[in-house]
Amino acid sequence: MATTSDIAALTAIMQRIAPVQLAEDWDNVGLLVGSTGDLARRVLLCIDLTEAVLDEAVRKKIDAIVAYHPPIFSPRKTITNADAGGRILLRAIASGIAIHSPHTAADAAPNGVNDWLADGVGDGERRALIPAEELPASEKIKIITYGPRESVDPIRQGLAAIGAGIIGEYEFCSIELAAVGTYRGGEQSHPVRGQRGRLERVEEVRLEMVCGDRDLATAIERLRSLHPYEEPPIEIYRQAARPNQAIGAGRRVALERGATVETITERLRDHLGTDRFANHDVDRRRRHEVIGLCAGSGAELLDLAIDQGCTLFVTGELKHHDVLHASSRGCGVILAGHTNTERGWLKVLRRRLRDELNADISISRVDVDPLRTA
Repeated sequence: MATTSDIAALTAIMQRIAPVQLAEDWDNVGLLVGSTGDLARRVLLCIDLTEAVLDEAVRKKIDAIVAYHPPIFSPRKTITNADAGGRILLRAIASGIAIHSPHTAADAAPNGVNDWLADGVGDGERRALIPAEELPASEKIKIITYGPRESVDPIRQGLAAIGAGIIGEYEFCSIELAAVGTYRGGEQSHPVRGQRGRLERVEEVRLEMVCGDRDLATAIERLRSLHPYEEPPIEIYRQAARPNQAIGAGRRVALERGATVETITERLRDHLGTDRFANHDVDRRRRHEVIGLCAGSGAELLDLAIDQGCTLFVTGELKHHDVLHASSRGCGVILAGHTNTERGWLKVLRRRLRDELNADISISRVDVDPLRTA
């Protein structure tokens, strides 16, 4: 457990649980309100930060709220008491309550909201419908040079000393390849090998090392200082991110054993702890083996799921015409209510925060689905 319980510690733990770089571009995640040096002795978790939830937080002397849905979403030109959103922000700030939101970062993350939802569908292989692309900060760039063999070790040592050549838990990572270089020096040149004015062909070694953005300028300066050539050859390449099917938007689950829409609905009823379900299937007797899902509102992933072989799509809500569209493509749907497909993950988050943060972690008692079955 952490020895300190301040907002900075909470933010760092939330970054491990729901890395902000996994959030959708349109989203607003991370620490939205608060000072990192303030204490976080009591933390309240909720899906929607309503005025009732804030009343509860003030009454319990809460220091920080983790609100799944960001209370600052669309850009605001004013923060006044004229609307609920403004009143919530004003009162939270006046009460010294920090606000953090994970939203789509938590959806995409491993063991996040969509993985929790997938646990209720059944056992089977799962992957993201849209894999996230990631690349460690230390591998953003590849820096390449050529030089005499005797220069390679000093250059590698020098670059490694400023942070180049780190891949995972390994340091001094590099590639060496034999090469033949050519050059012809001008009248003012001072070639280390050969003579100016003559085309020279020399045996060299190509050295490649990865490097982070923040270390690049220093790496170039260090390479120049260690290289024996008057004009060291330096090549810089930006590396592409790598798709990772374990993280990203939505989930595709290939069940170990197929099941009907009614069976999967019953599984989700137990998992989500709600009776608010609607489902549709063109053939209610067929057994579904590949299921697509997205917590909350998943219409944007519907066609993608069908294209990936899903015959059933699980989400919180769809428009009427989205349901008809799914049916026209032979895909059944299960709708469980927007926040019902998200709310149960708060218990997962509470366990994780209790393990890592020296603070009292609770789930709001008044944050509930605003809709009720009549």
